[in-house]
Amino acid sequence: MTGTFYVAGAGVSGLTLALALAKFGATVVVLERSATISEFGAGLQISPNARKILNNLGLDEALTARSLEPAGIDIYPYRAPKPLVTMELGATMRHAFGAPYAVMHRADLADVLYKACRRFANIDILFDVRSWDVVSHARGVTVSIDEANGQSRTGRGLAFIGADGVHSQTRVKLLDGSAAQYGNRVAWRALVPFDSVAGQIALDKVSVLFGPNYHIVCYPLPHRRQVNLALFAQVKQSSSKLGNRPKLPKSFRPSPRVDVLLTAAGNTWTPWPLYTVRTPNWHAGNIGILGDAAHAMVPFQAQGAAMGIEDAGVLAPLLISETSAEIAFEKYQQARQKRVARVAGISAANGRIFHMSWPFNMARDLGIRLQGSRGHLRRLAWLYSHEVQSAPSAKEPQ
Repeated sequence: MTGTFYVAGAGVSGLTLALALAKFGATVVVLERSATISEFGAGLQISPNARKILNNLGLDEALTARSLEPAGIDIYPYRAPKPLVTMELGATMRHAFGAPYAVMHRADLADVLYKACRRFANIDILFDVRSWDVVSHARGVTVSIDEANGQSRTGRGLAFIGADGVHSQTRVKLLDGSAAQYGNRVAWRALVPFDSVAGQIALDKVSVLFGPNYHIVCYPLPHRRQVNLALFAQVKQSSSKLGNRPKLPKSFRPSPRVDVLLTAAGNTWTPWPLYTVRTPNWHAGNIGILGDAAHAMVPFQAQGAAMGIEDAGVLAPLLISETSAEIAFEKYQQARQKRVARVAGISAANGRIFHMSWPFNMARDLGIRLQGSRGHLRRLAWLYSHEVQSAPSAKEPQ
């Protein structure tokens, strides 16, 4: 089924879907509210299940140039002077799952996807879109677009796909889905120079530091000479009054290592309230959703972006090969919902485990120690080894 598809949102999920559809010969129109490609400044982890999809889209070399393949993940218990264990990544992950486990800046991934999309004449990205309206009918959709400069346009396509994030208008307005739910957690994020944290964390690994009701994740970004810091804490308030310094529990007693990290970031932290989305219907007629719009989850298994990439890898070939968008959306929903729910459940459980206080953290730390440096390879094999079904033959840029 080739023709024109409309995608709302030029984030990671939306651009991955646009690129996948264009490679199968479809015309894609992407609607983006921002004036440029703009991703919130934060690190992300691209596990093998997502990397294989991106590699199949021809992005391996570009991703390698702008990411780090960390040697492992250092796990630090509360106030511990050294890691409890280092979970092996690097060559171990490549050998076990057939693709790298990498970390990179979210904006760099968005830029790689955007530049790949620019190579296709059959991808049109419209920036500064003020609003849009969609009418679904038997043979497709009619999309009315209002741009920030006052111009309007109308187009017809085979389907409309909302990749418009956690507060998706597609989900809420077109599919009558639920609003996103705030879960009393905030991520404070900051970028600091390599030199400011040298000697405190390994600059060739990811570091995770546990504490009571909080944890910190550090992503090295070598090509930027920066380290991304993400501090996750329980906060009932979700408004703009959060400020530019993390709000930590009153009982918080930082270790010297954590003190250095907090000092390095100073007042440059940006708060990011964490919302989740649970909605049973990912489509209606010729309209569907993917990524955070369908299933935003807490980031404690580092799979939010990966699940959106997987969504695109599943949905694109179905939209091309099935006789109608409605059939494609239904098969996509059936293929994805159970897996996504499992990942979301593990992510939520990790949040509780990471933030344990004494004495429960003692049992947690013992369990981590007993699993050893390769326990995650067995425990998460179902996640990292996942393969998206084969797709129609892809085409080169038109």
